[in-house]
Amino acid sequence: MRPQDLHTHSVYDDGKATLEQMVRAAVERGLSAIGLSAHSPIEGEDWTVPSAKMQDFLQESVEIKKKYGDKIAVYCGIELDLRSTLDLSPFDYVIGSLHATVTPEGAFDTDNTAQIARDGIDRFFGGDADAAAETYFAQYRAMAENPEIDIVGHFDLLTKFDEQGRLYDDTSPRYRKAARDAMQSLVDAGKIFEINTGAMSRGYRIAPYPARHLLESLNEMGGKICLNSDAHSPKGIAFAFRQCLDLAESCGFTELWFLTEDGFVPVPIRKISI
Repeated sequence: MRPQDLHTHSVYDDGKATLEQMVRAAVERGLSAIGLSAHSPIEGEDWTVPSAKMQDFLQESVEIKKKYGDKIAVYCGIELDLRSTLDLSPFDYVIGSLHATVTPEGAFDTDNTAQIARDGIDRFFGGDADAAAETYFAQYRAMAENPEIDIVGHFDLLTKFDEQGRLYDDTSPRYRKAARDAMQSLVDAGKIFEINTGAMSRGYRIAPYPARHLLESLNEMGGKICLNSDAHSPKGIAFAFRQCLDLAESCGFTELWFLTEDGFVPVPIRKISI
């Protein structure tokens, strides 16, 4: 079976290509399915789909599904930021993600620039990166309470810049406890964790999210995984999927979860051809 890629972006939000261009790239790479997803609307944020264009996104997704249905399965999803309020019923699946660390005093972006992230840690946590990580992962833990979320997106996105200059110490006991506590809650709720290669394709990282130690913990918990690229352009579709499949196997996983017309189902890794 050929892989699928359910986390992509287009010109409707902060992507660089049309929906059709993304689907064509997926067909060229021989994928079995492609998910057309989009950042959920957030007031004042220009990297999300404006509320006024959401219906256009949904309609075009339906048209493309019909046009390419004989070549590839096309699904329409949404990447739901926890700061959004949105009717999720029109979507085939939901990715739950964070892009900011929210505190009672304010919020800061975790993935905009390293300096913004550092300033946020200093301003809201007095430089205590472990405290910032605890707040960040507590937000992910809250996703377990939302039954409409299917996939956990880029779980440890806060480490986006750590291969260039460390902001967080992911060997810290406090960091690891916060991450694992959130992960356990999400596993107990049946959520699927994506192995996300978006930061790799855009040159920020050489390894995907989640980090190996988290994937090993996830496997010990009996967690579910899928492969997603978080592609913002055609060249990012299915980026480094072979590497990620090997990583998953080395962490003990034996199956990936695939979206079908009947919902998500497990597929043995040995049956996946990349």
